[in-house]
Amino acid sequence: MLLAFLASFIMMTQAPPLDAALTATEAPRTLRAAFTVELQSQHASRVYSYDPRNEKGARWQVVSWQGEDDELEEVAANWANEAAPDGRLFPDDLRASMGREVRVEDMGHAWRVAFQHQPSTNDGEFDVWAAERLQATAWLDPVGERFLRIDYRLPKPVAGPEGGKLTRYEQSYFIRTEPRWGMSYVSSFSIDLEARAAFRTISRRYSANIIQTEFFFASAEAETDFEIRRKGPQLMSGLPR
Repeated sequence: MLLAFLASFIMMTQAPPLDAALTATEAPRTLRAAFTVELQSQHASRVYSYDPRNEKGARWQVVSWQGEDDELEEVAANWANEAAPDGRLFPDDLRASMGREVRVEDMGHAWRVAFQHQPSTNDGEFDVWAAERLQATAWLDPVGERFLRIDYRLPKPVAGPEGGKLTRYEQSYFIRTEPRWGMSYVSSFSIDLEARAAFRTISRRYSANIIQTEFFFASAEAETDFEIRRKGPQLMSGLPR
């Protein structure tokens, strides 16, 4: 019992190593990404490339196309029509989503961080509704001070926001660290849901896997500014007291 008690504790999100992991998710808006993504469902596969440095009409390109799935095409179209599609790679609202404190369990190889999702400015109506019903869990490497994965799961069936019943909902984000500046980014995500309405069952299951990335700053000045800000705390810590 004592061991179990010591392995589970409440932590404030501004405390280390959680604060450093959250800071790594907060990429500056001037950090951009060119990427290639593979979208997959049970019936189809699509590969797209995106590069914000291309002309506006040529930034989102089809690389390969297999199978037919109207919903998967809708997912891709919505992503392509966003003002900055590469923004999905940066989980910059995670600090706001976690709130001020979380429950941590030391699992040995990683920390399991349970939190109640707090709606942020990036969340839509469904996100706000889901925040009250989903279990949110983050996996953290306490030594490297970086997140590994974020999971959202529906613990039990509930009435849907527009009628019917949501019987299953699982959403996962896998996190990697880009090597040059040490920022965290979403390397893949998956959604698996099932709902029942009007005597029929609706299932949606798809994943997105980022298979190639290139990170860069919008300008040389922005990169220099970021490097100065990043090295500032290191320089201050090295000064004699």
